[in-house]
Amino acid sequence: MGTAMVVDLAAAVTVISPHLDDAVFSCGGLIAAARAARVVTVFAGVPPADMPAPDWDQAAGFASAEQAVLSRRREDNHALTMLGAHAVWLEFWDSQYGRRYTAQQLADALHIVLLTQTEGVVVAPLGLFHSDHALVHDACRLLMLAAHARGAAWNGPAAAPAAAPPPVQWLYYEDAIYRRMPGLLQQRLVQCRDSGLCATPVNLPVAQYLTQKSYALNAYQSQLQLFSEDRLCDLCAPERYWMLQPAGAGPG
Repeated sequence: MGTAMVVDLAAAVTVISPHLDDAVFSCGGLIAAARAARVVTVFAGVPPADMPAPDWDQAAGFASAEQAVLSRRREDNHALTMLGAHAVWLEFWDSQYGRRYTAQQLADALHIVLLTQTEGVVVAPLGLFHSDHALVHDACRLLMLAAHARGAAWNGPAAAPAAAPPPVQWLYYEDAIYRRMPGLLQQRLVQCRDSGLCATPVNLPVAQYLTQKSYALNAYQSQLQLFSEDRLCDLCAPERYWMLQPAGAGPG
């Protein structure tokens, strides 16, 4: 059974996506259930026109890296429009294009985007398998722990509880496709425990939106054509979410 923590999907909802499809693949039901969710894709930067398409993009039928990202942005915008959400694209490059970043660089950019959100929920990836997913997870963990630290300072003896701003809740989604790989989810949860975080499953009322999600998934044709049958099946499997908290923290 998941925690009884209440998540207000009518409040502000931001989903952090490593690539231009991960949010809908993993959280399409949640995005549809929310009211005007925003999806922030970290690795959505457009490479220069003269960069050749790497192997994955070539397999998807693209002649250049620029063509691939611009096309995938169009797919993403179409899918999110179908779900009543809107896209925010950051300018970091997908790792296949040869640039490397630190978790702090990503966290700094995400922090600026999240400054406008003072309530509701931020939903981030657990960061399974793919190096880009893991890096986005690490960046989100930095931001979440900083928020916990600020909250602890705010709620000290000198704080005035009536003046406290409404908290932003942090949840983490199981990365679709990769969560099917043996042991990966288990390894991530063990790593969270070893770093002082408690992981609790959270049940969200999104199952009724999975049909709507299935229509939006079809927008990502450039990617779906490369997926095996078991990966395609996982895209319409139930979505699963976790709350990660510092050990000893109360419910979010």
